Amino acid sequence: MSAAAQKHDVFQAIADPTRREVLRLLAEKELPISEITSHFPMSRTAIAKHLHILSEAELVSGRKVGREKRYRLQPEPLTELKQWLSYYEQFWNNKLSILKHIVENQEE
Repeated sequence: MSAAAQKHDVFQAIADPTRREVLRLLAEKELPISEITSHFPMSRTAIAKHLHILSEAELVSGRKVGREKRYRLQPEPLTELKQWLSYYEQFWNNKLSILKHIVENQEE
């Protein structure tokens, strides 16, 4: 498999609940892997694999600070996700409008 084919996209990266929680943690502040690991019932190696997938999707970046590596959120790739979801908002809004109409007409 080529390097380009192995690279994860944003949708694959956020598909896992653990990775979504890691993103939430990193949205608050930059963290070392040891602190990220403390929030999960899994090994440091497992968290490192999740961080690797998030890094390949360019959702997080890591930098060395002394002996530890600190990770931070890079939210820019989430724009692709937001754009994709915004298309489907019209269906949600339409359903809410219909529900509102039904509820208001039942009261009469």
